[in-house]
Amino acid sequence: MYSPSAEVQGHGPGQETLQTSKRDVTIIGIDPVGHYALQLNFSDGHNTGIYSWDILHDLATRQDELWRDYLARLEAAGVDRDTPMAAKPSGGHCH
Repeated sequence: MYSPSAEVQGHGPGQETLQTSKRDVTIIGIDPVGHYALQLNFSDGHNTGIYSWDILHDLATRQDELWRDYLARLEAAGVDRDTPMAAKPSGGHCH
């Protein structure tokens, strides 16, 4: 949901992808990126986000607020956490 990757965040404001059907996704690996970040590898194959120490700190300290925001966004979209995500259109690869 709050991955810094372009796949989740899009390429600008308003282009974020609301993440659903991710209830049982777990972290299966963590790789260092220099001395400034971590790359998290998730069980659903997602591994393109680079999590700086600042991002990780923000996610940890604002967890309750971010969770409430996520639930509100789900409600506004008329979906729940288990709704399958729509297929992405082909040809829209991120670089």
